[in-house]
Amino acid sequence: MKPNLLKTILNLVAILCTTTFFAQEYSFKTYDWNEKETKVEIPEKYKNENEVILDRTEKIELVIVEKTAKQYHLIHEKIFINSDDAIERNNKIYIPFSLDESVLVNKARVILKNGNVISLDQKDIKEDVDQEKGMKYNYFAVNGLEKGAVIEKLYVLEESPEFTGQTIKMQDEYPIANLNFELIYPNYLIFKTKSYNKLSEPTIDEKKIENKTVLSVIEKNIPGLDDNEQYSNWALQLKLFRYKLDENQLSGGVNLNNFKEFSTNIYARLNPELDKKQQKSLDDFCATIPKSKDLQEQIWNIENQIKKTINYDRYLAVKESISDVIETKQANQTDILKIYLAVFKNFNIENNVVFSSNRYKIPFDKDFESFENLNELLFYFPTIKKYLTPTEIEYRIPLFPNTIANNNGLFIKEKTFAGIKMGVGEINFIEIPGNEVSHDIMNITIDFTQDIENPLVTSNLTFGGYSGLNFQPIKDFVSADQYKAVLKEIAKNYTVDTEYKTLTTENDGTEFIGKKPFVLNVSFEGKELTKKAGENYLFSVGETIGKQMEFYQENKRALPVEIDYPHLYTRNIKILLPKGATVKNLDKFIMDFKTKVNGKNEAGFTSKYTKTGDEILVENTEYYNIINYPLDQFEDYKAVINAAADFNKIVIVVTK
Repeated sequence: MKPNLLKTILNLVAILCTTTFFAQEYSFKTYDWNEKETKVEIPEKYKNENEVILDRTEKIELVIVEKTAKQYHLIHEKIFINSDDAIERNNKIYIPFSLDESVLVNKARVILKNGNVISLDQKDIKEDVDQEKGMKYNYFAVNGLEKGAVIEKLYVLEESPEFTGQTIKMQDEYPIANLNFELIYPNYLIFKTKSYNKLSEPTIDEKKIENKTVLSVIEKNIPGLDDNEQYSNWALQLKLFRYKLDENQLSGGVNLNNFKEFSTNIYARLNPELDKKQQKSLDDFCATIPKSKDLQEQIWNIENQIKKTINYDRYLAVKESISDVIETKQANQTDILKIYLAVFKNFNIENNVVFSSNRYKIPFDKDFESFENLNELLFYFPTIKKYLTPTEIEYRIPLFPNTIANNNGLFIKEKTFAGIKMGVGEINFIEIPGNEVSHDIMNITIDFTQDIENPLVTSNLTFGGYSGLNFQPIKDFVSADQYKAVLKEIAKNYTVDTEYKTLTTENDGTEFIGKKPFVLNVSFEGKELTKKAGENYLFSVGETIGKQMEFYQENKRALPVEIDYPHLYTRNIKILLPKGATVKNLDKFIMDFKTKVNGKNEAGFTSKYTKTGDEILVENTEYYNIINYPLDQFEDYKAVINAAADFNKIVIVVTK
């Protein structure tokens, strides 16, 4: 995969700060496993575990070769396999790098319980293709794997150095009996580090290797952390270790890779002075953008025009000017930011460029200035307090990827000092649009008056915010026939796989994203939801709201709850009965489950009904006001989630 352009530039700057004229070999060049080892002792406490990482050794060494900095990266693991599931997971040893990278060592073997060794070499490497993702994977094909076996693998790679910030995962889904991490670097460099989630602090040894500093983290008996718990953020809870270059005593550089310099440099790069030709080209482009007195609508119009007329590809070469971007209708990451900023300036729209991270991968730590936290992009508009994502084509303001929200970010705003404009960075929290935006409304009518055995079900379903975003862009990216097929699949969830009588939509297409909710109108015959039992008719009314998730947690919950975005559901179900009919089980509609956080109801499921003559109205509300719910409130949260699934099972009994 090609590197992020901004990250590449920043790493090159860091390399220049560390360049010397000394050439050195990396210290673990002769490192190898013990070829004679045919028996691995399993610690008593792990003999009954399904899978254990017995040893994980990881070494990263920064070396200067002539005037170029290089990084050598070693990973050596022994994994104890002790269950059928573990055998199935590990009969392919996936290789975590491309074979065309600078691979210096790549080997694997299996030590069986009886002492026999299965050696794997280049001929055992196969290729796997993920058709859905369009990606290829290389792996060692393992034959003869059995319970009690130990897989051993060893890789050494030559890489570009990571001076600007790197996070090392020190915990896994499975227990780690012994972990040994070393960062090795010239002794004139000083790195800033941070340990997370009770990981041990590193030790420093300046004598182990001549002219080198060895920074070590050693841990034993690290418990496994299940990464399959629903509604959680595994990456935020792991034991992690972060480091970045902070000083170069040889060059005199201090406080390297800081956000202040980043903000100044990136502002200058993204806001070039325009000559007359470029300004004319920009003015002509801006003339094609519809004008509005409403600021949010004006920003929406700008975003829509740029995304519909300029093709974004982060791996394209940088264009020489804004004119070239407009003329070729192509832009990489830097170009697209330049275009947006120039257009905002043309419309006098105050904005901040925001750099952040995916909260499910590298959560942004405001107290540790690591440039790996700066790989996601947003614009923030202080006047309306809304965000725009410049690179994701299917989004429109106020919606942006929820993975960037509920996270900190570096906000770079324009300031003028002594007549000179420059970028000033400030760390702020990125709020996500609340559940007033992602509000789903269901108005459902079940009419038994014409045919008690086959009631007509009519549903008006409104999907707001992020829910609507799941549907609205589809129309613009598929053919008309394909879109009909997609709508049919969507409708299945609300018609219980019964063929619908009518199906219409409203507000589909990107022109409505962020403006209006997606609306699905569907009607169908309810005979598949009706069962006759003597004189009674059993109708599965709960299924008309669509399939609901049932939340199981077999093991003790380990992680606090984290959801993607706040969400609100309002459901109104009207049941029309024939004259003189009676109905039972209405008490099942009375439900009340809530989750309190800091004394406030932040999640809930409430339901009630009223009966007026031959008409029954069921009113149901489900809400999740916040993203994070503490672990000690998990049972209450689970009850709210499962209430919807319980509602889904409600059956009423109708009698003529």
